[in-house]
Amino acid sequence: MNGAQSRNAATAFSIRLRAVSARARFTLGQRGSRARVGTRARSAGKVGDRILFGLCALAGLLVVATLVDVVYQLVNNAMPAIDRFGLGFLWHTRWAPNFSVEGAGALIYGTVVSSIIAIVLATPLGIAIGLYLSMMAPRRVRAVVGPLVEMLAAVPSIIYGFWGLVVLVPFIYHLEPGLHSALGFIPLFGPASTTGISLFTAGIVLTVMILPIISALSRDLFLTVPAELKDGAEALGATRWEVIRGIVLPSTASGVGAAVVLGLGRALGEAIAVSFVIGDVTQIHASGFEPASSVAAEIAAQFESAVNPLHTAAMFYAGLVLVVISLLTSLAARTIAGRFDVGMLTRAS
Repeated sequence: MNGAQSRNAATAFSIRLRAVSARARFTLGQRGSRARVGTRARSAGKVGDRILFGLCALAGLLVVATLVDVVYQLVNNAMPAIDRFGLGFLWHTRWAPNFSVEGAGALIYGTVVSSIIAIVLATPLGIAIGLYLSMMAPRRVRAVVGPLVEMLAAVPSIIYGFWGLVVLVPFIYHLEPGLHSALGFIPLFGPASTTGISLFTAGIVLTVMILPIISALSRDLFLTVPAELKDGAEALGATRWEVIRGIVLPSTASGVGAAVVLGLGRALGEAIAVSFVIGDVTQIHASGFEPASSVAAEIAAQFESAVNPLHTAAMFYAGLVLVVISLLTSLAARTIAGRFDVGMLTRAS
């Protein structure tokens, strides 16, 4: 009896041992297969990361190469004018291609002043529209007005030129005498022009063109401010204006500055719309109500009908100056925005 029990116990133990061994082999096999799958997944992930890195690096290099090629082409084609006029090209104001005399001083003046007018008018309006759409407007109004403002950025430049010539020029013609009588002590608001075509009109057209850029980007930036910060300030008794002044605007200052610079770049390089309303007069006047010209408008109007190779080289030289102005403006704006952010962080700490 004891022998039979011993054999039965040994048999049961042997069965359990084989079951445990089989389970162990199954578990180890599963772990091994999972390890192999994980290894393959990690390998595939590394390959995907390398491909993504390569594509992003290629895109960045393509942008740099394009910019370098643009500058090279401008410098290479402008060399005859650079050798002929030197740096005096920047402040000489006479533009007479028929006599091989070109100076971009008046063109640079018209470009900078019209862009400044546009930025001075469009920046507060764009920020105000962004604040209204992000913090004050009802949802239904926001859903209608927001897309309409963004659609203004999609309107072709030539349409703005037509609108400025047909609608804005007559309006400015009747508005200029009143501005001169009220603000005539400021040189910018000199005697009214006889046609309404002027530097001031070009600045108004540029204002309308860059307004949707600044307002749309500002609205998106204001919407990124955490609601907890605004709710906490309101819970402490802050008014809506105090929330905007103390939280919303400081936290988005660098982004709003970038939006303004983007609008400024659009204003500096605009040619078609400006050529309709600025007047094509290469002279410098203190009054904004006098006709003027700009670098981009002059190049667009005369490039195809250049009278001689030197004229073509002078327009390339003017284009190079315009690129340098845009780059310097962008760098200055980034520097100012960076210092502003540092100052805000220092005061917050």
